[in-house]
Amino acid sequence: MAGSRAERIDEPLRRVARLCAAMLFLLLAHVTVVQAFGSRELNADHRNVRPLIARFDHPRGDILTYEGTPIAASRPTGGGPYLYRRVYQDGELYAAVTGHMSLYRSTGIEQARDEVLSGEDPKVKVRSLVRGGVVEGADVRLTISERVQRAAFQELRTMGLPGAVVAVNPATGAILALATYPTYDPNTLTTFDARRLHETARLLRQDPSRPLLNRALNRLYPPGSTFKLVTAAAALASGEYTPTALVDAPVRLRLPGTPTVLQNAGGGGCGKQKPTLTDAFHVSCNTAFANIGLQLGQDLLRDQAEAFGFNAPNLTIPLVATASRYPLTMDRAQTALSAIGHHDSRVTPLMVAMLSAAVANNGTLMRPYLVEEVRLADGSVIDRAGPSVYRKAVSPALAKSLAAMMTMAPRTGKSAAATPKRAAAAVMSEVIPGTDDHALVTAFAPADAPEVAVGVVLEHPGARADAVTSIARAVIEAALR
Repeated sequence: MAGSRAERIDEPLRRVARLCAAMLFLLLAHVTVVQAFGSRELNADHRNVRPLIARFDHPRGDILTYEGTPIAASRPTGGGPYLYRRVYQDGELYAAVTGHMSLYRSTGIEQARDEVLSGEDPKVKVRSLVRGGVVEGADVRLTISERVQRAAFQELRTMGLPGAVVAVNPATGAILALATYPTYDPNTLTTFDARRLHETARLLRQDPSRPLLNRALNRLYPPGSTFKLVTAAAALASGEYTPTALVDAPVRLRLPGTPTVLQNAGGGGCGKQKPTLTDAFHVSCNTAFANIGLQLGQDLLRDQAEAFGFNAPNLTIPLVATASRYPLTMDRAQTALSAIGHHDSRVTPLMVAMLSAAVANNGTLMRPYLVEEVRLADGSVIDRAGPSVYRKAVSPALAKSLAAMMTMAPRTGKSAAATPKRAAAAVMSEVIPGTDDHALVTAFAPADAPEVAVGVVLEHPGARADAVTSIARAVIEAALR
């Protein structure tokens, strides 16, 4: 009797135990799924402040100039849930490089090297934990030269026109200056007052001058006469031209299959009906280079443009640069226009500098980069940049010919290349006609042993188009000082 009663009691207990076991299994399975697959979504939920608090509960590494000056650092807040706040020295001067770290998002180097700055990178985390038992961010030392960056930015700000300047060491690819104007002060976006942050970000986004836009890397411009460097390279590489070869340069050139007539700047000729290629380059002769484009054809021009880096995706420095582009298909009239930098070709100011950098470095274009090294708080270096080849733009012999042609070209378009004596080399510029005209310069210096290549763009300069060469001159002087 007792046995049967015990069996009657055990059976419900077993059912309850099985039910509890099943529920426990489901609970554990759900927790596992949440941890494995849902944590990212939960962390990204704006209502979850724990990741935000953790983001600011320890100091990030500093961002330093090449000389070692901190231009982005963490400072104690003195209390509250957020213990450290990001502070930017000369914020407007370096904003195009550092970007900013706000409560909800990061840009620039703050975003591109977030793992090492925050200490989440495995190499940084392990070594900081072993050394001090706490997570510390690593410092990021840039290639940016203080004097070159300051010269570039101050020249742009003095002009008061939208534009950008990039300066590169042609032998290594190290970026010495990367400035854009108008800009913003990253310190205005580091507040922990969510309402104030939202309003500040809204005003910056709606500002018609677009201060948040990194014009040096992410704005595309018609290349104008700076593209004649590519066309000249294609002409020499084809074997059909030499620097002293005579080229057709009519006063007016009717574009094939259209009623459109192409003229030179000012509507006149290029000095001679048949100048040499060097002379045509010297005066930036539109009709001569359009004729060269017609003879070479779109495929040779495109191949040469892509050898310089056009149409190349995924260029990171480590900031992401928008790809400069050259059209994939064109008719003959469009090919003629593309040979003089018109039609649908587009360049970033970074690419404008890279054109000269490739010529200055014997035809080899080095991969541009912004980060020189990453080092821990104790000064030990855990990562150092190694210059690498990005493109073989032209042969060394051809680069030498181009350099000689550029050095002999003190004037193209409307702007004189009044560069200092050591830097009397490789300057081209043009004001592109029409309603959306811009002024561009590409240059390298010194002529005999290049140390810097620059690209300058000014938007809608009007009568002040000559300022692009004065900006290039100031940046070159700062680099060679």
